[in-house]
Amino acid sequence: MAKLFKKYKTEGFFDEAVTRETEGIRDTYRETAKFFSGLSVREMDAGLRSLERSFLTQGVTFTVYSDGEGTERIFPFDPFPRIIPSDEWSTIEKGLIQRTAALNMFLKDIYSDRSILKEGVVPEYLVETSCHYRKEFTGLKLPRDTYIHICGTDLIRDDEGQYCVLEDNGRCPSGVSYMLENRIAMKRTYPDLYRKLNVEPVSEYPKELLKMLKSVSPRQQDEPVCVLLTPGQYNSAYFEHTFLAQQMGIEIVEGRDLLVENDRVYMHTIQGLVQVDVIYRRIDDDFLDPECFREDSQLGVPGLMKAYRSGNVALVNAMGAGVADDKATYAYVPDMIRFYLSEEPILPNIETFLGSREDDLKYMLENIENLVIKAVDEAGGYGMLIGPKATTSEHEDFRNKIKSNPRGFIGQPVIKLSRHPTFCDGKVEGRHIDLRPFVLSGKKTVVVPGGLTRVALRKGSLVVNSSQGGGSKDTWVLRNNSTDNQS
Repeated sequence: MAKLFKKYKTEGFFDEAVTRETEGIRDTYRETAKFFSGLSVREMDAGLRSLERSFLTQGVTFTVYSDGEGTERIFPFDPFPRIIPSDEWSTIEKGLIQRTAALNMFLKDIYSDRSILKEGVVPEYLVETSCHYRKEFTGLKLPRDTYIHICGTDLIRDDEGQYCVLEDNGRCPSGVSYMLENRIAMKRTYPDLYRKLNVEPVSEYPKELLKMLKSVSPRQQDEPVCVLLTPGQYNSAYFEHTFLAQQMGIEIVEGRDLLVENDRVYMHTIQGLVQVDVIYRRIDDDFLDPECFREDSQLGVPGLMKAYRSGNVALVNAMGAGVADDKATYAYVPDMIRFYLSEEPILPNIETFLGSREDDLKYMLENIENLVIKAVDEAGGYGMLIGPKATTSEHEDFRNKIKSNPRGFIGQPVIKLSRHPTFCDGKVEGRHIDLRPFVLSGKKTVVVPGGLTRVALRKGSLVVNSSQGGGSKDTWVLRNNSTDNQS
């Protein structure tokens, strides 16, 4: 252990595995550090090759569009697992359930009574100027009043080790397939360590996902017909689409595979047309129906919105759920929790400045060098400026963007993301991480024990997104009992 961490330094950051005060291994990580320290160079290389083969064989890839070529790459993976004790996870789980409940209540409210807007808790203009707001669906009754059926909430730990919410992903959150594949690869490569630590399983996710999809079916029948709607093989998350469809045992379809007749959706099959009850869509609102939104869309299904409005098909996630995805809306989630649930938030937000507020705008423009600036409707690490790492010309460029569209930007202080031991060029170094747990809202709310830990592989980088050079780790939530672990 001393050899593995001989030159390891926390460098003033909160480290998941190493204490900042003494540079000693935390109790939660002691067995894992001991295990990896006991491996020879040859054994370590063999393990890394085994992991790489596993990902290559399974085709675990993503597509990078920022290089101008749409390059498909193997998703980078680090074998040193992120470990979360059971009591710590219990708090996270409760906080996620609380937050998702408030977000769903908020979405139902703004598309019906609008009480939170009338009482001034959330500004009306904030909702109505959101690019994801779908006024035309006001009054639509949804199964179980649920808009966000699948949520991927990004968490970080700050300089003191406090878990905080970075953002909510309530449209088409991605990454769960990598979580599942990471677990399969780690169990195969390091089975002894996995069994010894008694880790909570994640393998039930596809089963729970399918159960949730069936629970929102508008037709009361034993086996609702569920499909996964994908933009196609050139989408960056296509691996995930095919993986999840296969794991659930449902059809993966493109827009051309579906048609609408008499306000019902049907799927072409070799046996003829089959009515579809639930569509797990991995396509943004704007592209779903060329008769209702973008006329040039080749991805959607003409007439789909008529079937949706008629209550003959369910969409997961619902139309208009993206308002909760808006980074400006994020600032008001703690107020939503107090308003709807009469509770204090379990998981706090990061301090957030809104360009739409006069005082906040002034502060953002005057302190841009010290802030992280984000476009409210971007994702994947795009549309973002990390002030301390940016150039003077980049500062000025973003100032002009903010001035021309104040509503379109938020500012946040630079958070010292927690770090985690990561294998880098044959040695262990600290790299910044976040955590994306996945929450399913159906008849009951299910939080997968763990989630996707993303890691900024570039030294010093705070950007964990795969499109920006990030990778991932398996996330091990420890059981609080000695029940045999089979998954």
